[in-house]
Formats: sequence, structure tokens, C-alpha cells
Amino acid sequence: MTHSVHPYSHRLGIIRDWKSRWFGARGKYQEYLKTDILLREYLTKRLRGFYVDTIEIERSENVFRIIIKTSRPGMVIGRSGEGSTKLKADILKQMKRIGNSIPKEVKVDIEEIKDPEAHAAIVAYMIAEALEKRMPFRRIMKQTIEKVMSQRNVQGIKINLSGRLGGAEMGRRESQKSGQVPLQTLRADVDFAREKAYLPYGVIGIKVWIYRG
Repeated sequence: MTHSVHPYSHRLGIIRDWKSRWFGARGKYQEYLKTDILLREYLTKRLRGFYVDTIEIERSENVFRIIIKTSRPGMVIGRSGEGSTKLKADILKQMKRIGNSIPKEVKVDIEEIKDPEAHAAIVAYMIAEALEKRMPFRRIMKQTIEKVMSQRNVQGIKINLSGRLGGAEMGRRESQKSGQVPLQTLRADVDFAREKAYLPYGVIGIKVWIYRG
């Protein structure tokens, strides 16, 4: 039996970079790691619905920088920047709650993604949103595949849904694929994301693989 490997971590150091970039100062490694994990969990929950692709964290001696990559930066920044100010205040509050030392300077950078349909995390959230609006799951999969494959730099997509699809009594798995998704090729730029759709009768799991050549 082969082991399923996460397509992102599998390509680290080949075509991917780490999502947290820092060196653990003496005795600080555990503290930094704990802060990163809990902050990322908090931000993922807090920014659900803002079409966020990735949250990256950089640390230097005195500066703690969070880079949020989203296809709708206006939603995060808010009117005249009040959204990002509130977000920064919430991050500082969360860091105090975690109980680790707070860096001298905390920066929040928001970057725009030009082609959201080529990013798995955003596509997975779009599917979750459509499922939560009670649209038929087969139609959602078909429309999403057509939308993603119309992108110039996308060469393949695979979507997996699992759970009580269509409100059925028993959970099952449905999968659709278009183009090629070479998971074994380490030079292949495969983007992968997991998402959950919260429905009255249970949670539906969503997995999306996008091959960008």
C-alpha cells in the first residue's frame, strides 16, 4: 500500500517554500511554533468567507509579519483600512491569550491574487459556499471544473466530495476529474486544499487538486 502524501509538503524545497519563515532563537522554538499554529488556526476561522488562499508568517529579530493572500483584498482591508486595523488588534489580542512573548513590531500585509480560479483553497471555498446554498453537488462540481479549466495556466483539476451528499442517509464519496493531475511528479505545480461545507444534516468534506503545469 502506498501512503497518501500532502502535495504541498511533498514538494517543499523543490518548487515550494515554507509557509512559516524564521529561525528558532535559543529556547524559543517551541514558543514560536505554538504561536504560529494557534494563530494560523484562529486566522483561518476568522477569515472564512474572505477568499483567502494562504496565510504566511515571517519573523526577524524584532518584526513579526503576517502575509494574507486573498482574491478580495477589499473585503479584508475594509473601508479606509479599518478592517486591517481591527484584524491587527485581534491578532495582538490572540497572541496575548496564547501567553507567549509579543514581538516589538507586528505587521499585517494583504496581497491580492490575480487568478483566484487557479488556487485550490479559493476554489474549495467556492464549492463549500455553493453546497451551503443547497445547490445540487453534481452541478457544482461540473460548473467548477469548467470554470477552472477555462483558466489559461490550469492543465488539470480533480475534486473529491465526501459525506451525506444530497442529504442521503449514508455517507459516500464522489469524485470528478478533468485534464491531468500528476501527483508523482515532484516538478509538477500541484495545488491542494481541504475545506468543509457545514450543512444542517452534517459536514461535507471537500478536496481540490489543481495542476498548473
